[in-house]
Amino acid sequence: MNFQQLKIIRETVRRNFNLTEVANTLYTSQPGVSKNIKDLEDELGVELFVRRGKRLIGLTEPGKELLETVERILRDAQNLRNIADQFASREQGSLIIATTHTQARYALPEVIKQFKARYPLVHLVLHESNPREIVEMLLAGEANIGIATEAIENVPDLVSFSCYSWHHAVIVPQNHPLTQLPLLTLESITAWPIVTYHEGFTGRSQIDRAFGEAGLGINIVLSAIDADVIKTYVEVGLGIGIIAPMVFNSTRDATLALLPGDHLFPVNTTRLAVHRGVYLREYARQFVAMMAPGVDPKTLQVALNDGG
Repeated sequence: MNFQQLKIIRETVRRNFNLTEVANTLYTSQPGVSKNIKDLEDELGVELFVRRGKRLIGLTEPGKELLETVERILRDAQNLRNIADQFASREQGSLIIATTHTQARYALPEVIKQFKARYPLVHLVLHESNPREIVEMLLAGEANIGIATEAIENVPDLVSFSCYSWHHAVIVPQNHPLTQLPLLTLESITAWPIVTYHEGFTGRSQIDRAFGEAGLGINIVLSAIDADVIKTYVEVGLGIGIIAPMVFNSTRDATLALLPGDHLFPVNTTRLAVHRGVYLREYARQFVAMMAPGVDPKTLQVALNDGG
């Protein structure tokens, strides 16, 4: 048994049992992949994969149990490398952050500016993805940190921390009739076409929840993942917008007016998540502390190990 065999088992599952993709990912040949799988099965005395002819189509029951151990062994091996790197080069390395467009564009710039001033030799990689893809990247070990408002809380293999909370707001053209109301209501909003986030992005579920609980139907004429797109279509008169207030800049968005919705919409919490059981290097722990107030970088690793 060797690490290459364990990596092949893990990648075979990740690549949906496509051995050609496994070979390409691990820079080896497909016959080599097949031989490693067969050699490991022979050594263990059980079949790990369900086969249809020469194709692999799933995991056997022993394979499912083995996969958990394989993931843990490979994660622990990476932790050993991370610990060694921590002491060999404390302020050099890379940090991969998976996040949404809204967080990358509006929430992260100041934090990253401070982080780079402190750790100029750390190479930062930002992957802009949807929340479900962020979870997948964290679980697959393809990102160190994930930041999103949706999907990353209550995932068993992830530990998450609150970054900040917020409510949606409404944007309209200057001098729009809604700006004349003494108090904005959900009923008044439903009188207009709405431009807002696509399902699964930036708290869209909370928007739907607010109108649903009030028994109100809404006319969403356009949905997008990018707040700048939402603002553009409000500017051209397609409808009114429902956005995260952090994306509004009174100078840059001078043709629009922001109407607070704290009394209308449920609270959203943007969270930061990491894979349970991983060893984070010191600079990664410092980034977590910068992004998630109240998280002590000295005790973060304990929380990861304990699932706290």
